[in-house]
Amino acid sequence: MIDLLTSYWPFFLEGFTNTLLASAIALIASLLIGSVMAILQLSDQSLVKFLANCYVEFFRNIPLLVIVMFFFIAVPLMGWPLSNFQAGTIGLTLYTSAFIADNVRAGILTIPKGQMEAGLASGLTKSQTMKDIILPQAIRIIIPPLGNQFINLVKNSSILAMVGGLDLMYYGDYVSMETFETIATYVLVGCLYLLITLPITRLVRYLEAKLAYR
Repeated sequence: MIDLLTSYWPFFLEGFTNTLLASAIALIASLLIGSVMAILQLSDQSLVKFLANCYVEFFRNIPLLVIVMFFFIAVPLMGWPLSNFQAGTIGLTLYTSAFIADNVRAGILTIPKGQMEAGLASGLTKSQTMKDIILPQAIRIIIPPLGNQFINLVKNSSILAMVGGLDLMYYGDYVSMETFETIATYVLVGCLYLLITLPITRLVRYLEAKLAYR
């Protein structure tokens, strides 16, 4: 396996870098989109709430591969060209954001309604109360499920291989076909994925313990 890594390290390095980049972009974007959708799902306006619920249910109940293929094949046909990497990352972001929205919404709902009423009574607007009082408490509660979503996101980034996204799995397939060292190649690929997911796991546990202590 060491010889395999030495001989093909430029491929594995590029794949690892692209996987890390796609995961980081999708993580940040899906967290932002998911948080916004969670808040909109709790809106007092029926239309806004309905549209946010439609977004979450739509992307949560469609296979990730279908979403990625839509951006890889259908969107360019509409006149909006996307690179393979962009198509895979956008699909991964939208898919993950739907699950994050559910986590954030569940965390917000665990906060007693009196917190919102107290914030409004003190002169804060509803958005200020949500940002300064509700969300900080909700985040402490949803760190474990969010950590699971982030780890799933990294693993799901292997979907980029299906559209030639030059990620870790894509180059793993390439090296496997070049060398016929199937077992060693995919063991190596798995170890490289662990280099990304294990630090996330440790960070989530650290944050969970620190916030629980506070």
